[in-house]
Amino acid sequence: MGYSKQQFVTAAFEEIGMAAYVFDLAPQDLQSALRRLDAMMAEWNAKGIRLAYPIPGSPQDASLTEPSEVPDSANEAIITNLAMRLSPSFGKIPSPMTLAVAKTGYNTLLSRAAMPAQQQLPRNMPVGAGWKTWRSYGDPYMPVPVDPVQAGPDGNLELY
Repeated sequence: MGYSKQQFVTAAFEEIGMAAYVFDLAPQDLQSALRRLDAMMAEWNAKGIRLAYPIPGSPQDASLTEPSEVPDSANEAIITNLAMRLSPSFGKIPSPMTLAVAKTGYNTLLSRAAMPAQQQLPRNMPVGAGWKTWRSYGDPYMPVPVDPVQAGPDGNLELY
């Protein structure tokens, strides 16, 4: 089982030097950090980094105890990038090592999410002499392009 949202928030506070055994974090600090975590994950989702993180519909629906369901390979990137986003709000300066790990982790997630877009030939392109008539049914042009499969929270998965 992966990290809960509260474990990500607590680890990010530890990363900026506000460990729970030294600082008593107020509940509003935890909720504020949770909203920043949800916003960061929504931004990453929009950039194509889909990690199966459950993004709430509104800030009132967010729960710290909810499991995050992200793969373990993304934990360090999430913790350090959240720490980067939280540090100015609490008057902290992140260490150069945190900066480096955050950048490396984000770039790794971004490179894993990068896939070249599949291109289809346009409908008005002639099929050519090698095209078998049984496939085109006498139509001298390419078949109608189909939309690529959309798999993610913002698209439906269609099976043909």
